[in-house]
Amino acid sequence: MEVKVFLEKLDGLVQELKESLGKANCLSELEEIRVKFFSRKKGYLSEVMKGLKELAPSDLPIAGRKANEVKQELLSLVEEKKHFLEKQEKEAALRNFDPTIPGRKPDIGTLHPITVVIEEISDIFTSLGFEVVQGPEVETDFYNFEALNIPPEHPARDMQDSLYITEKTLLRTHTSPLQIRTMLSRKPPIAAIAPGKVYRRDSDLTHSPMFHQIEGFLVDKHVTMADLRGILTLFLHRVFGPETRVRFRPSFFPFTEPSAEVDISCVMCKGSGKVNGETCRVCKETGWVEILGCGMIDPAVFKMVGYDSEKFSGFAFGLGVERVAMLKYGIGDLRIFFENDIRFLQQFK
Repeated sequence: MEVKVFLEKLDGLVQELKESLGKANCLSELEEIRVKFFSRKKGYLSEVMKGLKELAPSDLPIAGRKANEVKQELLSLVEEKKHFLEKQEKEAALRNFDPTIPGRKPDIGTLHPITVVIEEISDIFTSLGFEVVQGPEVETDFYNFEALNIPPEHPARDMQDSLYITEKTLLRTHTSPLQIRTMLSRKPPIAAIAPGKVYRRDSDLTHSPMFHQIEGFLVDKHVTMADLRGILTLFLHRVFGPETRVRFRPSFFPFTEPSAEVDISCVMCKGSGKVNGETCRVCKETGWVEILGCGMIDPAVFKMVGYDSEKFSGFAFGLGVERVAMLKYGIGDLRIFFENDIRFLQQFK
């Protein structure tokens, strides 16, 4: 191929692009033209550039320089047309804008169900005179175990259950350390609840490495188990409804004596043990589900905080927020709370 023919083909591309751009009326048509001219495999420019192989070596400098100039000119023409069409579309949009049309409603979010339950529980107890206290999630062995009458050999100290940072510091396994911190900072009477995140080595349908607990306690003169029973029964009736039955069963916790576990009548089968003639999957046909643990504060705990157990008495209780939420909303898998599935969260708007 003669260099003259090659140069004429390059000039012809410029003229052909100008004619094509003159027919483009929108950005999509412009994009089609751009692809036709600049596609690496079958683009018009690529086809012409293949002619470089047929030129004499002495003609290559002239042809290469011309090819670069034409390519830049072609790109400039496309970019110029693009700016023109974009400006045209913006002006058309402004001409067609109707300020009287109602605006788009924003997609309003909602509180996470765990937050909803924490706030509901907090509102109930603050209405009964309790205050809400907060504290660190990284705790010392003293606050998390020792001051709560949990000796070194207690199973709760097992490394399989607790997430230790150092030998004497760990991620708190319950919110009970706030009971100790609060009692050390003031004198009775005290009534407080402590909601917050806690951490344990556990993960399945009903357990998570991180979950939420609410510790509650009351210390004053002449506090009895009857006070504990009355307050917790009132609380559970407000959360699950006045028809909910409540029972207390003897149990054991290192920091309370006597201790009890509290059950409520199953929210799924209403205590019958059957759902549509089948065994209730929640209560396993017993009609009851465990909801929290409680008891009278052990004198050993009072001794650790400098309270006179002959003068003062008190009770404490602890419950899992996820447990309450699962029963309240009929959720069967704990892990769904932390998957951030928008379809699940939208149900709580």
